[in-house]
Amino acid sequence: MARILLVDDEEPVRGFLKRGLEIDGHSVVTASDGSDGLDRLTEADGAFDLMLTDIRMPLMDGIALALAAKRDFPALTILLMTGFADQRERARGLDAIVTDVLTKPFSLADLRSTVNRALAA
Repeated sequence: MARILLVDDEEPVRGFLKRGLEIDGHSVVTASDGSDGLDRLTEADGAFDLMLTDIRMPLMDGIALALAAKRDFPALTILLMTGFADQRERARGLDAIVTDVLTKPFSLADLRSTVNRALAA
């Protein structure tokens, strides 16, 4: 299955999403914020099939992370997630680099189907 980089600043959310993605057989590496995510992406030389990142995080938000990741690794598939309407609006201009935006709260089934669709695209 796929190798996924999961970036979220809330540890309980990271753990829940990681377990949910592993149900489908994905290998999941986690990061605690955008800066940590970019470090992990760079250390792995972009060797991820998909990056799933929250938008609102300290240090480097998900949009800045998505822009940097796509610049350095243009083949990377990116999904964003947010619980804030204003952050979803910020993501609208990123259609060229972001495959989809998941709106929190979402179910595990929603996450799994969105990830599978993104990987199949």
